Amino acid sequence: MARSMSFFIFIALLAFAPICFSFKSNNDNLYPQYYYKSCPQALEIVKSVVAKAVAKEARMAASLLRLHFHDCFVKGCDASLLLDSSNGIVTEKGSNPNKNSARGFEVLDEIKSALEKECPETVSCADILALAARDSTVLAGGPNWEVPLGRRDSRSASLSGSNNNIPAPNNTFDSILSKFKRQGLDLVDLVALSGSHTIGNSRCTSFRQRLYNQSGNNKPDSTLDQVYASQLRNRCPKSGGDQNLFFLDFVSPTKFDNSYFKLLLASKGLLNSDQVLTTKSEESLALVKQYAENNALFFDHFAKSMVKMGNISPLTGSSGEIRKTCRKINSS
Repeated sequence: MARSMSFFIFIALLAFAPICFSFKSNNDNLYPQYYYKSCPQALEIVKSVVAKAVAKEARMAASLLRLHFHDCFVKGCDASLLLDSSNGIVTEKGSNPNKNSARGFEVLDEIKSALEKECPETVSCADILALAARDSTVLAGGPNWEVPLGRRDSRSASLSGSNNNIPAPNNTFDSILSKFKRQGLDLVDLVALSGSHTIGNSRCTSFRQRLYNQSGNNKPDSTLDQVYASQLRNRCPKSGGDQNLFFLDFVSPTKFDNSYFKLLLASKGLLNSDQVLTTKSEESLALVKQYAENNALFFDHFAKSMVKMGNISPLTGSSGEIRKTCRKINSS
């Protein structure tokens, strides 16, 4: 069993062989070679632990990718999401977007522990999040890209920021786009990054209103394919079953590809925030059609947008710290 697991991890690591997208960071303080001298094994250590976790549970790829999104949209990419409540800090893990859904923290703990043994107090938790998101994407069959590095870790968290800044499943298109623009991201970033929903799951409570009472008239969402809606109701009743999980992309739920966009065009997007990409904006709809037809274009735009998102308000230089453990700030 151990031998077969080791072989699986070896094969998974080979997934990193495809062409790697390289984009110039718009932040001169971040660059892919940041740890080449101070911790030359850093990227391999992250990749190895992520590969082991994804080999054990394919869903973990989507979970780790999502953590990077939810971190960057609150105070920037500074690993504030990873802090537990202590020393006056109120954790972001208890916010509406994260409670009972954010997961994968133990994988990041394992990565941090391994890195601290290899090169103590050198690699930030914020950079671990960025690398784990990239590695998870590649392991699921998605694009590869060079990750600009050099972020430092925050010494605070923002529960209110997590509740207010992260797009919610029931938000309107305009609200979602506004939240992206607030982070310096644009419509292309919104549609491309939404493509991360080609892997992973969502809970019944996140889309129930679409099945029963979308507009307050006790009727289902008219933009949702009704056969698909009927299938969803079997495991997502009007009450109860809040935590029941559903694939965001039921065609290829663990493969990072463009089938998510094809489902949107068939009115089979699971979340309201997915389907509005085709119903509320002609520009957005045009991008969905392009990605549905051209997987390579989607991969290119997704990789560029991930680098752009990873550049949101990083702490660099003497700002912040390099945490010894990702769950709590260092002692003064």
